[in-house]
Amino acid sequence: MASSPDSLNTSALQSRCDTEPQAPNGNDECAEEVAEIKALRTEVNELHRAMESHPSIDQARGMLMTLGPCTADEAWEILVEVSQHSNTKLRAVAEELIATTEGEPLPSPVRTALGEALRKRQPATG
Repeated sequence: MASSPDSLNTSALQSRCDTEPQAPNGNDECAEEVAEIKALRTEVNELHRAMESHPSIDQARGMLMTLGPCTADEAWEILVEVSQHSNTKLRAVAEELIATTEGEPLPSPVRTALGEALRKRQPATG
């Protein structure tokens, strides 16, 4: 993630915390602040990745709703199941499913897992 000129450099903050005289518990508070900043940066990065993959996942859900047919929640469950059973990131499953609209074949593990997930949801005939 690119940092802006006014972004807080946690290494510099940690160095300052280690060298500046502190009140009792000052270093603990400083270490907590550094840890919190790192955790917030991680969360922001994860949210950015989620926002980037959201459109393709939604498009794949729509495809499954048509193919299924199923609800949006069921389509999500199918994507999660396919991801888990094919050992493929959910975002990649969605992108691979979308690529089939342009003539790309589904990778074998994803195709197999998707077929199994869809078969499980078909009503029993008899």
